[in-house]
Amino acid sequence: MSVFEIMMLVCFGAAWPFSIYKSYISKSTAGKSIVFLTVLFIGYAFGILHKIVYSYDSVIYLYVFNFMMVCIDMLLYLRNKNVVKED
Repeated sequence: MSVFEIMMLVCFGAAWPFSIYKSYISKSTAGKSIVFLTVLFIGYAFGILHKIVYSYDSVIYLYVFNFMMVCIDMLLYLRNKNVVKED
């Protein structure tokens, strides 16, 4: 377990609630990129797999938490994309 890995995930994780809130309230895709969210989604998935296969420790919960927040933001992006189409 690395304190640097933990701090990286905590810092990234601290940003996601603000991004999710902005996506939920604005009902807009402005400033969002589904490609960027997909790359993050894949990156967190590989981080989780690495923890499971090579280095299982409690840091996996931070990866899972961030992964879930990226999923939520991706779903909001898709919802907002449909809302923008309807207007």
